[in-house]
Amino acid sequence: METVAPFKEVLDEIKEAGGAAFKLCYQCGLCDTVCPWNKVIDFSIRKIIRQATFGLTEIEGEDIWRCTTCGRCVQQCPRGVNQIEIGVSLRRFASEYEVFPASVKPMRTARASIISEGNPLQGERNKRADWANGLSVKTFTEGMEILYFPGCYPSYDPRMQKVARATVNFLNRAGVDFGILGSKENCCGESIRKLGDEELFRHLARENIKTFIDNGVKKILVSSPHCYHTFKNEYPEFMVNFELVHSSQYLFELIDAGRLELNKEYGKKVTYHDPCYLGRHNGIYDEPREVLKKVPGLELDEMPDFRENSLCCGGGGGRIWMDTPKGERFSDLRLEQAIGVGAEVLVTCCPYCITNFEDSRLTLEDSEDTEIKDIPEIKDITEIIQEVI
Repeated sequence: METVAPFKEVLDEIKEAGGAAFKLCYQCGLCDTVCPWNKVIDFSIRKIIRQATFGLTEIEGEDIWRCTTCGRCVQQCPRGVNQIEIGVSLRRFASEYEVFPASVKPMRTARASIISEGNPLQGERNKRADWANGLSVKTFTEGMEILYFPGCYPSYDPRMQKVARATVNFLNRAGVDFGILGSKENCCGESIRKLGDEELFRHLARENIKTFIDNGVKKILVSSPHCYHTFKNEYPEFMVNFELVHSSQYLFELIDAGRLELNKEYGKKVTYHDPCYLGRHNGIYDEPREVLKKVPGLELDEMPDFRENSLCCGGGGGRIWMDTPKGERFSDLRLEQAIGVGAEVLVTCCPYCITNFEDSRLTLEDSEDTEIKDIPEIKDITEIIQEVI
């Protein structure tokens, strides 16, 4: 039997998040035309908003959990409806009553790990800095030029640890005075907030803010666009502002200032994927491309759906912690686009994107489709730079 949320409770929650959304939305359906889900299944964010208007949202089903918060619908809406905020408010309601479909239940393991160890990957807190073993990495102290905050995936995931190490290599090569927080570092909380757990997000934010202030942090370098977004745009809700820079931006700054020289040829055909939370949500499109253009011998070609229209990898909105069946993964489609432009390397700069693309690469390698060949490597932009400095 379907669970239908009580009208008043849902309506009040959505009104708080979405304001005049009900009056603004006139069901034109433009949001549905750009939603990446409609490339793999039939899905309608317009329908969800319409149901929520009358308190008829089915909170036991999959639909309110599908949104990757990529921002395409918000970008497309001619009336200024914020579909993301409405969807997150519905998730808050479902989370409060612990009503989850099967695909969402892995999120509960991630949540428990965040509470106990400060990360969603079940890594031990005291091993958060193990990725830096053997590198010249100091503990951050007040007065250092910048704090490097790698985030959860680059701290614990073996594939993404390579990105953290590549970042340290270019920082050291450029002579940057930096440090890390190690076991004092916590999950930024961005994804858990998008999954509706506002209480845990606020707890993480307060802990991180206290740690930053206690250690005299002023400028923060991040590898993840999700950390960038929440530190820059959501932590100010707590009356603080830190200077944020993403690794792709900082690379551009260092190269442009002559602090980092690119001396070796790369000699490969590359295409660049815009992460949703770096591009659409924060407008950072040019710096990563300018960095790649400065790499000797690198040939850069664009895929379909680039810059503002970039195709989501499927990992945002907390979906990186959910089960997505084969055949419903946007990352498969994106990798096929990269193959279509003849790229030898698909470059991006987001841990979630790289994780999903690596999974799709394995899927395509195991495919019986004989027409799929020459599957590109997946690289973070820092890994490209590491090869040419």
